[in-house]
Amino acid sequence: MADNGVNKGRRRFLVGATTVVGGVGAVGVAVPFVASWQPSARARAAGAPIQADVSKLEPGQRMTVEWRGKPVWIVYRTPEMIERTESIDDSRLADPNSEVPQQPPYIDGELRSIKPEIGVLVGICTHLGCSPLFKPEPGADDVGTDDWPGGFFCPCHGSRFDLAGRVFVNVPAPTNLVVPPYRFDSDTLITVGEDEETA
Repeated sequence: MADNGVNKGRRRFLVGATTVVGGVGAVGVAVPFVASWQPSARARAAGAPIQADVSKLEPGQRMTVEWRGKPVWIVYRTPEMIERTESIDDSRLADPNSEVPQQPPYIDGELRSIKPEIGVLVGICTHLGCSPLFKPEPGADDVGTDDWPGGFFCPCHGSRFDLAGRVFVNVPAPTNLVVPPYRFDSDTLITVGEDEETA
């Protein structure tokens, strides 16, 4: 059969080039389409859950992540911190048993957490919305009390909270710090903004 002067090498090149350009175009269309399935920045700010990797968090330290435009503290409490928090006399706390619902129903006990060593709290004072300072060491000079067990101190108006976020008496803040919904996906991965029931 005669080729009628057709250059087969050129034909193969053009078919190959067209296939490559078509493939690149398909990927170019698919990437934004698939990306559109992800929650937007506005949706994330409105409440989409976020994940926090706590594998590098050392005992006694705190890390901050953002959820719904608010700082969320994840505190790795040492055995000493846990003991000091559990031994605070209830008479020193405005709501020692978390009677005012500032946490999901599955959070209870003195430490207000799923695991004793990991505390998860919204880092906003319940008085007027300032962000308290992390003062984990007992006996800090600048918190307005001689028997400070360690916790959070709001520099705006002097509110004090223990390491479980429970508010002390005789301070402006009316309630404990908020515990957001959260769950452990593994020993080192926490999802904030979603609990086991809504996962």
